[in-house]
Amino acid sequence: MNINGKNALITGASRGIGRAIALELARQGANRLLLVARDRDRLQQVATEVKELGVEASILSLDLTDSRSVHLAITQAWQTQGPIDLLVNCAGVAYQAPFLQSQLVKVQQEISTNYLGAYSITQVVAHLMVECRRGAIVNVGSLMGKVAAPTLAGYSASKFALLGFTQALRHELAPYNIQVMALLPTLTHTDMAEQINTFRGVAAISAEHVAKVLVQGLQHARSEMVVGWQGHLLLVGNRISPTLVQWIVHHASRHLILAESSTHQVAWRNLILHNLGQRLMQVRRSLLLWRRFRSRLSWRFASLKG
Repeated sequence: MNINGKNALITGASRGIGRAIALELARQGANRLLLVARDRDRLQQVATEVKELGVEASILSLDLTDSRSVHLAITQAWQTQGPIDLLVNCAGVAYQAPFLQSQLVKVQQEISTNYLGAYSITQVVAHLMVECRRGAIVNVGSLMGKVAAPTLAGYSASKFALLGFTQALRHELAPYNIQVMALLPTLTHTDMAEQINTFRGVAAISAEHVAKVLVQGLQHARSEMVVGWQGHLLLVGNRISPTLVQWIVHHASRHLILAESSTHQVAWRNLILHNLGQRLMQVRRSLLLWRRFRSRLSWRFASLKG
């Protein structure tokens, strides 16, 4: 797909990779961009940047986990602003924690935003694209959707789900002349990535580079777009020797696992010492009470003898 003169909808457009994609599409001559995210103020800032590049931009402040609101907003936008030629699902969240210390509510947020949110908005847009018999859908996944990362089990699972969804949808929508692609970046310099403890030997790439790879992938109709030489190397290695890749992943994340394990052990040790201290205090009080009781009893006997 040549993006020149096309209309595009980008989710997660307020920051990071989503913002970079919006700006790159504008530089490539897109006709109109519909920017979607939760943060209205940051969306407005990105829309201003897009307009400065000479491209029309409008914003939709949406929670993608609210499927009803998504359906109404996207349908209305299609009717008022025209067909969407390109949908880029880029909204995502990530929470890092060892599995044994993870919180189910955060994993549910990852699944809801990273997978179900993309599923919801794609279902609406795909129905409309089918009527036009054309379009392209790009799901921004992650290398962790191919090779899972320790301490990011929930995030990895959501990206595996998104990739499986992409592959299935590619076959289903092909008869309607709709391309479905996956963009798979490695660690990228974004606000979200700053909250994650990195793995040894992993070099972060820029969001702008990810956006350029997306445009190139659209032009060449690539079903999967892996970003970064480390990502390519890891995937080739995973085909040749999955065991070797697992060994590399283990050693690249070993310091995180050991650190969390050490913290976990220290917490348990402190808890055990605290409980032991409480028990010793109870024993000490019991001994003091017994001594007082014995002293009073001895005094009573002495009084009776006297």
